[in-house]
Amino acid sequence: MYLGEKIMILEKTKLGNVYIVEPSIFNDERGVFVKNFQEEIFKGMGLERDFKESFYSVSKRGVIRGMHFQVPPYDHAKLVYVVYGSITDVVLDIRRNSPSYGEYISLCLSSENKKSVYVGHGFAHGFSVESDYATVIYMQTAVYSPECDTGIRWDSFGMKWAVDNPILSKRDKNFLPFKDLVSPFLFEDRK
Repeated sequence: MYLGEKIMILEKTKLGNVYIVEPSIFNDERGVFVKNFQEEIFKGMGLERDFKESFYSVSKRGVIRGMHFQVPPYDHAKLVYVVYGSITDVVLDIRRNSPSYGEYISLCLSSENKKSVYVGHGFAHGFSVESDYATVIYMQTAVYSPECDTGIRWDSFGMKWAVDNPILSKRDKNFLPFKDLVSPFLFEDRK
């Protein structure tokens, strides 16, 4: 018998096709079992669920990874969650003509709160590590394509990161600023 079952909830954010996922959580005397993806729930919300690739990163405190995206034809939706540690996760709308173009959300994803974020097509994504180490898992609806992989500078769109001297990859340091982005994504109103 499971104690304290929590049913999965998807909360739409101000960015439209970005959702905060409160997973199903089952606790008993053995520990915790977390279900952060259920095809029928995602289908009912009209979200992509045909994940093609899954991978994870392990990063230390002070690391910022981002702001990344892939351009068509390898653009993708993704589901991101943390199995160890804590991050500030950031999603930026880069869909031309979107009512929220240039706006972003930030939220805490951690092994403690067990939340996930679903990020649709047309968004840049990144995070900073708040704990000593963090293991972040990504599930994507398209495979990684080096030719289509790109991003924008982490410090060019107004996000106030809680890291004074971030640890960044050379690639992330050299992305163009947001103001110079020529986005390949166009907002589609699906009302």
